[in-house]
Formats: sequence, C-alpha cells, structure tokens
Amino acid sequence: MEVVADETLLPVMEEQVAVFEHLYDRTNVELTSAQENQIIRKLLNKEVEVAVLTRQLTEQENQFFKARKFTPRVYKFATDAVAVIVNKQVSDSVITLDHLVKIMRGEKSTGSLNQLVFDNPNSSTVRLLKELAGVDSLPANGVYALKSNLDVLKYVYETPQSIGVVGVSWIVRPDNGIKKYVEGIKVLGVKGREGEPAGGGYYKPSQSNLADSLYALARPVYIINAEPRKSLGMGFAAYLTGESGQRVILKAGLLPDSIPPRELIIRK
Repeated sequence: MEVVADETLLPVMEEQVAVFEHLYDRTNVELTSAQENQIIRKLLNKEVEVAVLTRQLTEQENQFFKARKFTPRVYKFATDAVAVIVNKQVSDSVITLDHLVKIMRGEKSTGSLNQLVFDNPNSSTVRLLKELAGVDSLPANGVYALKSNLDVLKYVYETPQSIGVVGVSWIVRPDNGIKKYVEGIKVLGVKGREGEPAGGGYYKPSQSNLADSLYALARPVYIINAEPRKSLGMGFAAYLTGESGQRVILKAGLLPDSIPPRELIIRK
C-alpha cells in the first residue's frame, strides 16, 4: 500500500509506519510525503488511495468521488500544532497571532521580527495562515516560501531575524540529521485573538494546551481512505485510531484523538 502524507507530518508518520509494519510483519507500506495541493491532486487523479492531511475534502473535491459513486472514508486521529520558531539568539519568546496576520497581509508591524518563512507556497501551513489572515495570496515582501520543513529549520538557524513556521513533530523528537538545527532554535508562545480561549495568554504548542484549545495554531489530522474496496487502508486507519497508533501520536508530541489509558498498580 502507498500512503502519501502531508510533509509537515512526515516525522510522526514515519514512526507510525515503522510500528505498523513491526506489528503486522506481512504488510508493506510505502510512505511518501508531498505538499497539500499535490496530495489532493493525487487523490482526485487516482494516483494514490490513502492520504494523511490536516483538513477534510471540500464539497467540490468530494464531487469527483460522487461522480464515481464512491465516498472516501475519513477518520480523525490526532490534533497537530503549527510551531512558530526563531533563532535562539533572539530575545523575544512570545508573539501574537495579530502580528503574524499583519505580516501575511503585507502590513507593517512593530518589532524586529517581520520576516516570515514557510516550507512551501502550496503547504498546509501556508493555507492555515492565509485563512486566518483572510488573504488569497502571499504578499510581495516579508513572506518567503522554501521547499520543506527542514529548509525552514536551517534558514532560521542561520538567519536570526526570521520567523519560521513548521509542523511541531519536526522539533519534538528530531533525528540526528536535524538535531543541530533544532537545538539552535526556540519555539515561541503564541497569543490568539481576543475573546477566544487562545487569546487569554501566550501558549506554546504543548499537548495540554492543545487539549484545552489554548493554542491558536492547532489543526486536526485525518487519514483519508479512498480505496474503492476493503483493503490494507482500512487496517492502517484502524491502527492509527486504535491504542497502538494513538500511543505513537502521544510520544510524538501531538494530541491523540483518544487518550490511551494508563493502568496503575498500587501496592501497599
């Protein structure tokens, strides 16, 4: 089975596939990553049947499947966070959502951090910030898109005046290849909009803050199974939403859709 995942979720999905193949040693999952727009295109063109995204399909996208008299099965299995990062040399430790929105709108904002760096112009992180800012395109100045989350980590590591936007799983448990860059950056606390739970203070993308809806840049994670028949995709979705898959989510720093139980044995 081939699974294509949002590139911002690649680290946690690599762990999921490794555990799944270990538990079910006769399975073979070929995991690839792509930007959100590319994944949607692959699904609609029947190039791939199982995808992991941070949004559900739109009504217009679902029409492609309805024309084939088929409805994809969609399961939420986690809540992800978009982390806002800066170089460790920067004195700032917090930022407001309004500040990010002003940059996205091309407006001047106070402070020295006015350069926003994304992984890719077609990524899910760009879409999220565009929706929050109410814009359809990126401004000509102040916002830059690279190629991947790894490129963002490297750029922020080398450019102290920049603000990076990455998926939180890239920085919670980094592998040896990117550990140097993660150690050279820090995650900012984000204050949401007034009147919302996340607007009551500055919150970092921790699991407790995600559970309490206190982090302004949280988003759901779905597995979309567009297999027209019962196959391995159903088993993989059941694994992700089951106890084993949810434990991997918990260890990866994301919020599981259902918190795995813990049994405590109390002895006298």
